[in-house]
Formats: sequence, C-alpha cells, structure tokens
Amino acid sequence: MKVLVLNSGSSSIKYQLFEMRDESVLAAGSIEQIDEPGSHLSHCVRSPQGEMTKTLRTLPINDHRQGFALIASVLKETGALADTGELKGIGHRVVHGGEKFKEPTRVTPEVLSTIRALIPLAPLHNPANLLGMEVAMESAPSVPQVAVFDTAFHQSIPRHAYHYAIPKKLYEAHQVRRYGFHGTSHRYVVKKAAEFLQKPLESLNLISLHLGNGASAAAIRQGRCIDTSMGLTPLEGLIMGTRCGDLDPAIIFYLERETGLTSGAIESILNKESGLKGICGVNDMRTVGEMASAGNPEAQLAITMYCYRIKKYIGAYYAVLGGLDGLIFTGGIGENADFIRAACCEGLAHLGLKMDNGKNLGRPEGCSAMESKDSRARILVIPTNEELEIAEQTVACLEAEPL
Repeated sequence: MKVLVLNSGSSSIKYQLFEMRDESVLAAGSIEQIDEPGSHLSHCVRSPQGEMTKTLRTLPINDHRQGFALIASVLKETGALADTGELKGIGHRVVHGGEKFKEPTRVTPEVLSTIRALIPLAPLHNPANLLGMEVAMESAPSVPQVAVFDTAFHQSIPRHAYHYAIPKKLYEAHQVRRYGFHGTSHRYVVKKAAEFLQKPLESLNLISLHLGNGASAAAIRQGRCIDTSMGLTPLEGLIMGTRCGDLDPAIIFYLERETGLTSGAIESILNKESGLKGICGVNDMRTVGEMASAGNPEAQLAITMYCYRIKKYIGAYYAVLGGLDGLIFTGGIGENADFIRAACCEGLAHLGLKMDNGKNLGRPEGCSAMESKDSRARILVIPTNEELEIAEQTVACLEAEPL
C-alpha cells in the first residue's frame, strides 16, 4: 500500500513515497526554484538492497503542474511508482486549518473552498498548499487526496487557553485566537513517547519541544494538547532562527512612530531578521554554538536567551499540567544540539527533571532517554517524522471515510 506525501511551497514541492506495510520510504525528493533560474529536481530512490541512490537534475520547471508531472515521471523511471493507480492516496501538508478542520480531511471542492477562505490567516502558505492539491487532483483524478493540517492537533486547546484578551468581536469577525503550528510533529513524537515508555498516551502528561529554525512548545494532558506556544501566527512563543517569539505588542507601534517603518516592514523584521539572527547575526544553531565556544558574547547571549525562554515555557506548562511524566526534544536543534538540551534542563530538578550529562552527549539514534536515575520525569529525544505522520493520517482518514 503506497502513499505519496506532498508539501507544496510557493516555489517548491517536497515529496516522499511510502510503503505503508512496513513504513519504509521508497523515494523522496524536492523540486526547488520553480519558475526561477536554476530550477532543479533532487530525487532519492531506494534500491532492492535498501540503499538510497540520489540523482540531481537541473532543468527548466515553469510551474507546479510541470513539477508534479516531473515527480510522477521520475518515480516511474526509477521504478518506485509505475503509475499513480498504485497509490492508496496522496497526503498534503496544509499549514492552516482554522477552526474548521480538527482532523485530516478528504479533499473535495468544498474543502478546497474552505481552505481558500482561510488564506488571510496564512497568506504565505495556504495559497501554495492549495495549488499543490489542485495540481495533484488534476494530474491524478482517480487517487483520493487528504489534507493534513499543522493546526489540527492543537484544536483540543480549551477556550481559556486559545482566546486572547481582546474585544470579542475581533475573534468572531476575524478569527483572532491562538491556533498553534507544528501540530503534525507534536502529534508524532508524543505517540512515539508513549510507545517508548510502554504506557497508554491517554495516561501521560508531556511537554513537547519542537526546536528547529521554527520552534514551538506544546503541553499534552492525557494525550490531548491543552496549550501551545505559537499563536494566531508562527511568530509567537519561543525564540527561533529568525523570528522574535514573545514580544510586547506596543513595540510595533513604538517602532512605527520612531523609525517611520511601515507595519509590513516591521512584520518582515520580526519574522525574518529577529530571533537568533537578530541577536548574533546568524540563525543556524550549529554556527551560533561554534561562535559561542570561541567566546563571541552575542552568540553566548543568544543561547542564554534561547534556553531561558524555553525554560519559562517548561515551568508554565508544568504548572498547568499539574505534574509531568516526560519532556520531549525534537526537531533539528532538539535532536542534535546536546548543549541546548543540557542548558534547557539545567536547574529544573525541583520539577523532577534531572539530565544525565553523559547520556545527553552527541546525537542519539532513534528514541533515547537522557534523564538521570533519580529524575522523576523522563527526558526524551525523539526524531520527528512529519511526512510519515501525514502518510499515516492519510490512510486513517481514507479508511474511516471510504467513498
């Protein structure tokens, strides 16, 4: 049973083809710089021996329709997928589902129309996600398509956690509330945590930290998300690679008055020039760590601020959960940066979190425990796999809603 997962961006298409019987990746790749000079396809395919062979093609790719046709062609050429008729379904990553979509949903014209109406909430992402779905439906009309939403996992958050203290009419007219993102990743790693701990997810209180260039925290009570750090947009919450995270909103008005910058220019600064990049000039945590080790004070400050903000969220979520079974690190930084994990857990013994520094060194393989023997709560590093989670949700949706 094969499932194709697509993540369509404004100038890119990322894809993975899964064999769901053993959850193996048959092929994966991306098309970058669509309708730009230097457009190219990067494609990996698994050999019968299980090895991945990579090819790179540079060629004109004028639009997403041509891109999808190229993906289908290279999948066929490399023997991964002879025909789209082999597919159980195609799963699509969609950034914003608003309040409408709480679960993965079979794509229909009505669903497309609803996602289109949500574009004001995600103007940079939903249009590209929509285009990917429309092209895939045109190119493979007989294959069921499923939309999987980054926001869906957080739809269990209670009203007192998702409402902002602003006039009610703004929520009712413009849907201004906390939505949260990275939900597909959070959902995947908390399920893996339950498997690793050999306990029902419904019995666990967990804090999940997705730390990459974008970063977010989620509080999970008995398997359901009850709070998350990102808000109406992915700008709120933790310090990120180029995003500021939590900020006094009056700073925006102050900067407008004092600098003459437009609101659009300030929005761009807060999203693209802030966070780690704003503090020390670079947004890659590997480089920040090297700079800090070499004595760069701005890089040292960036790491301290980054981990301090995370610790504040851990403390806040511990308070609302009323106890903690496990803390999860995932994402590129969470999985690879042992110095970040150590700094985030330092001084949290009073919350039952005690790191074993020896276990924490390096990058662990698979799901790993990092806590000391006398830690009351588990500290886990769990590699995320959002594409596999989308594939699994696609199958579950299609089996629950057969045509």
